[in-house]
Amino acid sequence: MAGPVDETTKEVSDLTMESEGTMSKNARKKELKNKQKEEERQRKEVEKAKKAAATASSQVKKNIATEDEEMDPTQYFENRLKHLATQKADNKNPYPHKFFVSMTLLEYVEKYDDLSNGEHREEISASLAGRIMSKRSSSSKLFFYDLHGGGEKVQVMADLSKSELDESEFSKFHSSVKRGDIVGVTGFPGKTKRGELSIFPRSFIVLSHCLHMMPRHKAGPASDNANAKKTDGDGWVPGSPRNPETYILKDQETRYRQRYLDLMLNTEVRQIFKTRSKIIQYVRRFLDKRDFVEVETPMMNMIAGGAAARPFVTYHNELDMKLFMRIAPELYLKQLIVGDLSRTGVYEIGKQFRNEGIDLTHNPEFTTCEFYMAYADYNDLMTLTEEMLSEMVKELTGGYKIKYHSNGLDKDPIEIDFTPPFRRIDMVDELNKIADLNINPADLSSDEANKYLKEACKKFDIICSPPETTTRLLDKLVGHFLEETCVNPTFIINHPEIMSPLAKWHRSKPGLTERFELFINKHELANAYTELNDPVVQRQRFADQLKDRQSGDDEAMPLDETFCRALEYGLPPTGGWGLGIDRLCMLLTDSQNIKEVLLFPAMKPHAEPSAKGANSDVGRPFWHNFKNLLVSREFCCCLMTSFIMLCFFFIYEINR
Repeated sequence: MAGPVDETTKEVSDLTMESEGTMSKNARKKELKNKQKEEERQRKEVEKAKKAAATASSQVKKNIATEDEEMDPTQYFENRLKHLATQKADNKNPYPHKFFVSMTLLEYVEKYDDLSNGEHREEISASLAGRIMSKRSSSSKLFFYDLHGGGEKVQVMADLSKSELDESEFSKFHSSVKRGDIVGVTGFPGKTKRGELSIFPRSFIVLSHCLHMMPRHKAGPASDNANAKKTDGDGWVPGSPRNPETYILKDQETRYRQRYLDLMLNTEVRQIFKTRSKIIQYVRRFLDKRDFVEVETPMMNMIAGGAAARPFVTYHNELDMKLFMRIAPELYLKQLIVGDLSRTGVYEIGKQFRNEGIDLTHNPEFTTCEFYMAYADYNDLMTLTEEMLSEMVKELTGGYKIKYHSNGLDKDPIEIDFTPPFRRIDMVDELNKIADLNINPADLSSDEANKYLKEACKKFDIICSPPETTTRLLDKLVGHFLEETCVNPTFIINHPEIMSPLAKWHRSKPGLTERFELFINKHELANAYTELNDPVVQRQRFADQLKDRQSGDDEAMPLDETFCRALEYGLPPTGGWGLGIDRLCMLLTDSQNIKEVLLFPAMKPHAEPSAKGANSDVGRPFWHNFKNLLVSREFCCCLMTSFIMLCFFFIYEINR
């Protein structure tokens, strides 16, 4: 009886196991399906998070770009002032007194530029300072800055994970940092995976706030990218062509009036003025090596002598006399040679002031170097000039030839060759030859010579503004025929006596002097001569100049009795030389406007209330002159005399 029961039990058990197997298989399928759905959901959430992060990052960048580029500059300025006011209200000093800088940006680059890509030196601490010229962000936890200073750039990679600030403070602080701010950062050196040398700050402080919106390159925000290609200006060297089209700040008016902004934004401009400094250093070193003594002479003179130019006039209240801003230091320097201050000679590098026109090559205030060399003549000075300029060009540029855009930046540059010796042309002989004239140097003081030169100018359509003195007519003819041929360095030599009142007569050519002018690119750069040391002849030359002044030539030299008396004590044979520093800088920096090589050139004031306030006399000359009249000694004396006479009149009437 047990057999049938066991079989039945076995069958039931088999059915149960089969049913359980089927159910287990379905459960596994369902579980797998649910798992796949969960993975798909998680994947979509990750993608959604990535998109959200990208959108947030894009929004941060957009906000920065909007703030820097689209906001009204006035509103931007007001917002910055409000930010400063908030800091002050919170008892925070927005302008710290001191920040310790452990090294310059240049030293930092030189020391850590050999780090490997992705290498961090967290055990090292460095403190850098500079101006923020670019700001970028990938999120509220990571900001990138380009720190500039001294012509170098270092990237600042501000990472929340490396900062001493918490997330809220970090985001708030870096949102307040703007382009143009001067900051100090303390952190460790390293390179990004792409090889960008950076500093990873643990602390970050704003040292000085830029309240105005900084100009951007017209290419837009992309030009601020850390990996952006450097402009041509970064590699510009003296003597090579420049390309102002690469400038971030292009407007000339703004560049000249706000030179600090020009220097801040345009790398090439900084190089121009560093080159100017090197030129002056070279001239000074050249003369010092030859035992010249550097001196300083007065800038305010009782007589405007030493050159043919119109002076600026000022007034000394205590001395009650007019004074003239110097147009040249020549007469003082020659007195020092009389006094035997130096066996070799003396020199001065300084400012001169001439109340004349402003154009591409002239500025009322300009810099010259003048030296006077005892026991030398103009032949010695020509040799010295060739040596100085050719070796200077070679030192600064690496060769004797330079490129210069003489016809404008839109034309091909010309080549100027400073290889010595320089070309020499005799002024009168060459003028007679080229213009087919018959000028007799010994007869230039006559009325007939003046009439002949007037007719010559008229013949060639050369305009000479009044007064048409012989000196001015000759100068116009030379400018028209000779100066135009002087592209490479050229000495125009042996000027007529009538044009050179301080130069010594030529030892073999009557009517001429031992003088030369150096012309390069058709412009005068240097003027020199064997100095006239005969006091009798010097007085006569001054008398001849007086005739020109009486004819209306206010550039003719006045008689300087003090100088003539010094000559009476004996001036040794001397060579005198003057160089225009500004024009030389123009050549070696490929500048077509003298304002490009002057840090603060003369500019007309803006027609704004602030400008009028600073120049309150402008536009009111009558009131200005009337005020001066009221306080003048002559007016007071006249008023007192009138008062006394009026008193006598009343006394007389009463007694009558």
